[in-house]
Order: sequence, then structure tokens, then C-alpha cells
Amino acid sequence: MARTSQPLRPRSNLRGAPALRLRVGFVLIAMVLSFFGARLVQLQGIDPGSYAAMAAAEGMVNVVLPAARGDILDRNGEPLADSVDGLMVVADPYMTIDQAPEIAKFLARRLDVDYFTTLQRLRTQGSRFEYIARRVPSTLATDVVKAATEHGFKGIATRRDPVRDYPAGDVAANLIGFLGTDEPLSGLERTFNAQLAGKDGSARYEVGGGNVIPLGQNTVTKATNGADLHTTIDRDLSWYAQRVLRQTVEDAQADSGVAVIMDSKTGELLAVADHPTFDANAPLESPQADLGSRAMQDVYEPGSVEKVLTLSALIDAGKVTARTRLTVPGSLARQDRVIHDWFPHGNIRLTLAGVIAKSSNIGTVLAAGKFKAGQLRSYLVKFGLGQQTDIGVRGESAGILPDPSLWTPQAQDRIAFGQSLSVNAVQMAAAVNTIANGGVRVAPSLIEGSATTEDGSVVGTDTTTTRRVISESAAHQMALMMERVVDPEVGVAPAAAVPGYRVAGKTGTAQRVGADCGCYDGTFTVSFAGFAPADDPRFTIYVVVQNPRNGGGGGSVAGPAFSKMMSYALRRYAVPPTGTRPSHLPVVW
Repeated sequence: MARTSQPLRPRSNLRGAPALRLRVGFVLIAMVLSFFGARLVQLQGIDPGSYAAMAAAEGMVNVVLPAARGDILDRNGEPLADSVDGLMVVADPYMTIDQAPEIAKFLARRLDVDYFTTLQRLRTQGSRFEYIARRVPSTLATDVVKAATEHGFKGIATRRDPVRDYPAGDVAANLIGFLGTDEPLSGLERTFNAQLAGKDGSARYEVGGGNVIPLGQNTVTKATNGADLHTTIDRDLSWYAQRVLRQTVEDAQADSGVAVIMDSKTGELLAVADHPTFDANAPLESPQADLGSRAMQDVYEPGSVEKVLTLSALIDAGKVTARTRLTVPGSLARQDRVIHDWFPHGNIRLTLAGVIAKSSNIGTVLAAGKFKAGQLRSYLVKFGLGQQTDIGVRGESAGILPDPSLWTPQAQDRIAFGQSLSVNAVQMAAAVNTIANGGVRVAPSLIEGSATTEDGSVVGTDTTTTRRVISESAAHQMALMMERVVDPEVGVAPAAAVPGYRVAGKTGTAQRVGADCGCYDGTFTVSFAGFAPADDPRFTIYVVVQNPRNGGGGGSVAGPAFSKMMSYALRRYAVPPTGTRPSHLPVVW
């Protein structure tokens, strides 16, 4: 039986229905937009802080790469200041924010940092890198981070950060200066900071989930380390001078003292010592008054050391010679006052050499009366008085040399023997060194080569200047006269002699002006300046002691210190005796 065939009906194809596909698509889009809208409301209105922190965890970190500071070196390359391994302690606020008070308390106790400043840094929003402490000794920094981890604190770490070290302690500390936490505070450290500091580098890298992304963005700019600063200082000689000076000040029960050791030919400063001084590794443990350079910043009246300038100028002017004869009375009435000598006497007959050997104020004033008006002041200016030496030490005083309008006959009498004018120690050492250098003043220098100060001045041995002040003959005569000062038979300072060597020198004792009254207050400055070998000078040394309470003068207080320092310097530099006979210029007639 045959079946009746029926037509086939096409099956329904939902996927192919255009209207249905559109409806489904709109529904899906609406769902996605609703989800993003809800997230936007949540991010901007409900919990912005936590999501900002999460975003910070997925960002860029900027880290400073500190430059190594240049060394400050002595003339032999020995470090006076250098940088040793150290660390900075840093924090990641993303990881410390929840425990910030506890961590801040811990770090303040262990690192001696301010609690509130540290707390603020630990809570810094959006930051992944904050300093907690700079230039921490490596051992301490490592111990602190280890202890923090043991306490369960996260986000505390270390980075390289060189620490400034002063291996010689107090040697030349008053010149070298020291650093604060983030900047140099005094001395050569500050004056030449631009050269020493270098330039910090930086690192910028991408983090995710609190970790560095290995293949993420990473940019490093290397640090440029600072350049070394070479000085003319001899560290070992300075160490010795510092110790001798300290003992001298303590034995004399004095307030303070300075010592300057100079190369007679070049003007290079081999030692500039101060006492009291400070340890540059712990400057805050010393009084503020001891942190500067007394040799450069303090001024005082030089006393009788000035006589070698006065009388050598007079010889140069052709007014006198070393053998000029003077009758010196026991007192001298001059204008507004009576001038006396340090020792009582009646009329004595001294040569000009005798005036120096006996350190006679009256004899000096009588001789200085031969100057023409303005002549003595002109010479003292050429010797460098009343002017800064400009060797590169901040705060240097120029001293006080009275203006010509104030240069009365009375003032000249006092200035001739070292009162009524003021100097600093390096300035006066350079003036006396003019005689040692054959009458040519060579500018003192502290920096080898050249370097630029913070005010743009270029200083150093490359810029040393010279000028003739007195003739070679006048300088030679004065050197012979100064030898008589240390002669045990006729001089006032035999304790300044150096066995085996010819020594030329001069004592100084001057009244001091009190800070409270602005008048001479009964205290004194005592000093000794000289050079050796006297007939072929190698070193000039100047020792100054303020307010000795043991009753001593320049010859008995400063003279022995000069002898010790000069003896050490001559031995250290293997300077042989000249083997010639010392001066025997007559001192009386």
C-alpha cells in the first residue's frame, strides 16, 4: 500500500533570528555598563582611600641613589675626611600604614629620630619610598631592620648611603668642618661643597602587589660621585702640633691657643692647630665656641712680634741699620701717656739688634719716630695686615689696621710695638714669613692646585701671589737681629732655641681688650714667631696663647712650644743644620 508523501517543514533556527540577537546583545551591554557604573560609584564615593592605596601598589617607585662624597686629603694623600660604608633606613608607607604608630615608636627609640616626623612619613598616602634616617652606620641600620622584622613590622628596609668619617678625629677639625644630616655645616666641607658633594642619581621602577615587576619599566640614572679636595696640610705634623698646643694651653692655665706652621718658601700651610678643638666625628659634643677656626676668625693685638715688621720696614726705608745706637730711658713721655718697657731699667744703651733682643717698647718707639707720615702704615699694608688672606676658610677676619684719618702720632707709637691694631694668626704668620722669605711676601695657601669656593672665588697654590715688601738686605739684617732673641746670653727667649739649628724668632706679649668693657681688662696674649734654619729658612711657625694664668710671657709659654714643633718639623722633613755660626750682632754699645 502506497504512503502519501507530505511536504517537509523547515526547523526553527533561533540563532539566526536577527531580532532575538539584538535583544540579547542589548541585555549584555546593559549588564556590563551597570557593573562598571557600580564600580565607579564604589571607587569614587564609598571607599576611595583603600582603592587609592591599592592603585599605589600597582605603580612607579622613585628612589634616590646617593653620590659618594669626595675625600678631603692631606698633602700626602692621607684622608682628613672620607666616606665609609653606611646605609639609610627607608620605609614603604603602603606596607607600614597599618602599624605606623608602633613602628614610629620603635624607630624613634632605636635610631634617635623624631617620632612625629617618622609617623607622618610612615603614613604618606600614595608613596612607596620614604626616608627614615640618613647616613646610619651599616651595623646599626642592619640591626634595626632585623629587629623590626622580628617584631612583625613590614616595609622597613635599607639602601646604600655613605657615612662621612674623620679618621684623624680632632686634627685640623677647625679647618675641615663637619656635616649635618643633610648638608655641610662648617669648614672646608661647606666652602667646597659643590666640588665634594657630587650629584645624586635616581632609580625609577614599576611595582605590582608590593613587588618589583621583573619585566616592568625600570630606569636608572647613575650618581656622579664628588671630587676629592687636596689640601697642603700635613696630617702627622698637624697631629703633633695639636698635642703640643694642648699641653701648652693646659700647663699655662690659659683660655685657648693657636699654632700655624708654614712652608717658608711656598707659603703652604702645613698645620693650623686650635685648642680647645673638637672631634669632627662628634661635633655636637663640644661647645659652639670651639667649632670654628680661631686661627682665622679671632683677632687680637699681636704685641712685640709686630716689632720685627716695624724695624725691618725702617731698615728698608734707609733710616736705620741693625747696629744703629739708641739711648733708651726707663720711661718715655709721649703725647697722651707714658710708655714703659716690660722690664724696669734706667738709661740703657742698645743697638737696634738689642732693641729686638730685649724687646724694648721704648727703643722701638724712638726708632719708629724716623718714619715719614704714613710710611709705617704703607709698609704694614704690604705685609698683609688689615686684609683677609683668602685661603678658603669661611668667616675669616681681616683684622684691624686703623684708617689713615685715625693714624695719629699716639696711635703710631702703640702700633709700632704691637698695640692698637689687630691681626689673625695666619695673617701674622704670613707677615713674619716675609722676612724668612728674603723680603718677599708669599700669599699663604691651604688648597693644593686650585678649587672654587662657595662664593665663586678660586683659591689654592695655583693662584699664589708674591710681592716684594722689603729688600733682601733688610730681611737679612732682621733675621740676624731675631737670632739674638733666642741667644741664652742676651735674648729673652732661650727656651725657643732648637739644638743644632740656627733659629730666628720674636716674642710677643700684648694686653687684651675685654668683650664686656671694651677696654684693656688685665689679661694678655702671649706669642712666639720664628723660622729655621735662620740663614736658610724652611719653616715659619707662630704660636699664640690667650690669657695664660701662670704668669708666663711669650718666651716662657709660647717659646717652648715653638721649639718642639720646629724640631719635629725639621726632623720630619730631614732638614739638615746649615753648619754656619749664629749671629753675634752687638746688642749694647
